[in-house]
Amino acid sequence: MPGPVQSIERAAAILRLLAGSSGRLGVGEIAQSLGLARGTAHGILRTLERVGFVEQDKASGKYQLGAALLHLGTSYLDVNELRSRAINWADALAARSGEAVRIGTLLDGQVLVVHHVFRPDDTLQALDVGSLLPLHATALGKALLAHDANAAACVRGVALEAFTRRTVTDARQLARALAQVRERGWAAEIEELSIGEAAIAAPIRGHGGLVVGAIGVSGAVERICDAQRVPAAKLVGFVRDAARAVSRDLGGSRW
Repeated sequence: MPGPVQSIERAAAILRLLAGSSGRLGVGEIAQSLGLARGTAHGILRTLERVGFVEQDKASGKYQLGAALLHLGTSYLDVNELRSRAINWADALAARSGEAVRIGTLLDGQVLVVHHVFRPDDTLQALDVGSLLPLHATALGKALLAHDANAAACVRGVALEAFTRRTVTDARQLARALAQVRERGWAAEIEELSIGEAAIAAPIRGHGGLVVGAIGVSGAVERICDAQRVPAAKLVGFVRDAARAVSRDLGGSRW
């Protein structure tokens, strides 16, 4: 096996140093902190600057982390911020609805469950955190598909798997369903992923109205829906209230 590449190790050390700094750092400060020759530190910084991982302040000549590097970490940071901001609202939603609550976000063309609150009763339940769910067959997924162009691109031109006889697999039918989600502001699934199970979800928005995830309740059809198999209006209201609350905490104040 080849050994470590020293220049990459040094570049990583510089990035960590800048990330932990309360302000910009000069070449001399960086070189001294890491025990590098000033010329070596300067050469690595110039390379990092070319690829956008660091930026140099023209007035002081000092360096800080660059926009390109911050952008690379956005998805990871968003997931953690989404989870931390939503935990209390998810607990409250489970208490109000009496149902299990899940929060999901887009990952590799699927819904990644980043938080799961059990239904508040004594039934045996399995933790879903880390599970990947299909976009087209879940309420969480449809809430993302309806509002996230990246999510929509993941199912465009793809053969959609049928999990039950109620799963929507026709592209035009799915498009109509997503238009309805956008119009009413929430999504539902009724036995589309699992027989006997239903769910309601609403999108979570961050700064600028960008959809960063979805929150929803799930449970037995007879509890989630009314006698006509229509999602209960009270539960829809609870879910939308929770989605708006999390969105406000994330900076999506208009929603």
